[in-house]
Amino acid sequence: MAVKMRLQRHGSKKRPFYFIVVADGRSPRDGKFIQKLGTYNPLTVPATIQVDRQKALDWLQKGAQPTDTVRRILSFKGVLFLKHLLRGVSLGLFDEATAMEKFTKWSSEHDSNLARRQGAHKKARMDRRNQPVVRKVAEAPAATAPEAPAAEETKTEE
Repeated sequence: MAVKMRLQRHGSKKRPFYFIVVADGRSPRDGKFIQKLGTYNPLTVPATIQVDRQKALDWLQKGAQPTDTVRRILSFKGVLFLKHLLRGVSLGLFDEATAMEKFTKWSSEHDSNLARRQGAHKKARMDRRNQPVVRKVAEAPAATAPEAPAAEETKTEE
């Protein structure tokens, strides 16, 4: 049985909201699933993503294949980086404490960048809202200057 991690669409028409689920690859998109891992709301700016990292990591280690969009979401939330670090621990490249230290460092940097982007977006939105509405008055058409003749005069034969 091929197990996939994918998005399950909910919400009304033109207002999508997704559950991130683990499902059999043969089941329909919005059909039966094995476990719900989180939610994804693309309508907010930036998109709201809530994922249970531990459940997602367990399913990745069991061999579940994420779809392209879910892979990007898991990468954004750090699940794939955590899987990568734990693979290094299992190979003996470094210990688990070092792996967790690297992950917490990455997580804090990621959270600060996200907060900075959210603040910049909120500030830009408020600036746009506070701008006065100024409309330009349509200018009257200017008097047209006499145009040069379109065709050049040709020399006559003598």
